[in-house]
Amino acid sequence: MGRVVYKNGMIDDEITDIVIENGKFKDICKTELGGIDLCGNRVYAGLIDIHTHGCMGMDVMDNKAKEMSDFYAQNGVTSWLPTTMTASLDVLNLITDTDVNDTRGANIIGFHLEGPYISEQYKGAQKSDFIQKPDYTEFSKLKNVKMVTVAPEVDGCMEFIKKCDCIVSIGHTSADYETGVSAIKNGAKCLTHTFNAMPPIHHRMPSVIGAAAMENIYVQVICDGLHIHPAVINILYKIFGADRMILISDSMRATGLDDGVYDLGGQQVYVKNNQARLSDGTIAGSTSTLYDCVKNAVKFGIPESEAFKMASETPASLLGVNKGKIKNGYDADFIVLDKENNIAKTIIGGQEFIK
Repeated sequence: MGRVVYKNGMIDDEITDIVIENGKFKDICKTELGGIDLCGNRVYAGLIDIHTHGCMGMDVMDNKAKEMSDFYAQNGVTSWLPTTMTASLDVLNLITDTDVNDTRGANIIGFHLEGPYISEQYKGAQKSDFIQKPDYTEFSKLKNVKMVTVAPEVDGCMEFIKKCDCIVSIGHTSADYETGVSAIKNGAKCLTHTFNAMPPIHHRMPSVIGAAAMENIYVQVICDGLHIHPAVINILYKIFGADRMILISDSMRATGLDDGVYDLGGQQVYVKNNQARLSDGTIAGSTSTLYDCVKNAVKFGIPESEAFKMASETPASLLGVNKGKIKNGYDADFIVLDKENNIAKTIIGGQEFIK
């Protein structure tokens, strides 16, 4: 790929240049080299969405992850985990058996399987038909799985967590505090959409949320202003900080489109005023992009730099990938904001994404 230079970008309140070689940051400093002028606009590391189902009428369950990558790139996401719904292992195998490296737009790091090893009681918008107990032998045959959401109280899940060689996130669970602590000590590293589809914190029953706080693992948070009250967003931020709190979109296929009736995991979802719900009122994902969630976090009182970190560096840290920082040696993925806070450019591997 060679060298690419971007000049006059605002990083940490300083105007500087960005030198990229072979898709990685080489130097972040003023240089005499010519390049593409960013005109003093703010620059942040590219966003990483580790929990998102769909957009623009498409869903990961349609096997449309590659096509969806364009929309994510347009909206500031440079890497993502296509997130499946609870389904049969045969269907999940068809979806995950794809060349994740052959993608235009946002990079696909791997898949996030939200189920099928979850609680019937806290299934949320997941369909009951395919909820099952874990079979690690069968699960291990799936390709390109980076993360899996499980309910540790389900029979066999604790042993599954011990064996699993991908990231285990606790979610759609009725687990109590003690079971949560045990799951974490056995290898679980994250909570899936914290507070949603799990028991709340009670002063005598702290639940898996209390376990996550005491064991200091990562927590995913849907910051759309609907799933969690802004005050609770700030409580989570004060407990976990930007190093452990990860913003996610949990977006579904209506994202980027108008209100209407859509499908999510084989169930009808009614979108009204940008709120996605099942017929019984259950919230069914969001219609927000990850950048919307970052802007919401800032609106709710979280410092801008910390909000961006929770959508870039922190998920990259959980995933163990060389992304999420504008620093020498890291993948050259970043976004440029204009004066009105719109995304002016998305740079992936040093190259500007052009629709």
